[in-house]
Amino acid sequence: MAAQIRKTYLTVETTLIEGGRAAPKPLKLISAAVVLQNPWAGRGFVEDLKPEIHAVAPEIGALLTAMILEAAGGPDSVEAYGKAAVVGLNGELEHANALIHTLRFGNHYRQALGAKTYLAFTNVRGPANTPVMIPLMDKHDEGRRSHYQTVHFSIPDAPGADEIVVALGAATAGRPHHRIGDRYQDLKDLGHDVTNPAAV
Repeated sequence: MAAQIRKTYLTVETTLIEGGRAAPKPLKLISAAVVLQNPWAGRGFVEDLKPEIHAVAPEIGALLTAMILEAAGGPDSVEAYGKAAVVGLNGELEHANALIHTLRFGNHYRQALGAKTYLAFTNVRGPANTPVMIPLMDKHDEGRRSHYQTVHFSIPDAPGADEIVVALGAATAGRPHHRIGDRYQDLKDLGHDVTNPAAV
């Protein structure tokens, strides 16, 4: 069962000035999304989601990764990344989770970027035009606060009740003029070990 994709959606936002001051380099925030038929729609409670995960997740992971890389200008241009899904009102939240919380989806993106960190994420259920919020973090260092950002958009006609919106996000740099430091200095100031940040 291949993904039944109704449309793709791509956004590129470029910030040139932040806080009244020119950015050291233009910052691109990119989102790539697919609107697809929920493969579990109309089937009641499905106990085993794996067959559809295995059939659909790799296809959309590869497609979205290619869209991001083309918009960014290649893998080396992407410094921060994330993912999100919105399932329509007739679906379960688990359906959104199923398609993005599998290595068959995320590894396409992670391996293309040579990334080391996990993909930050959001999953929600909602009607058409539900805001899609993709949290981003540095692809190599989760403690690098300069790259904590959010890509947000909405698609006026998606998701339909029996659809899912699945998206990847990217940033080509950190926030312009970032100046809140990183978590490692906080840990040092608190006397915590970097490998045990909660001190438990």
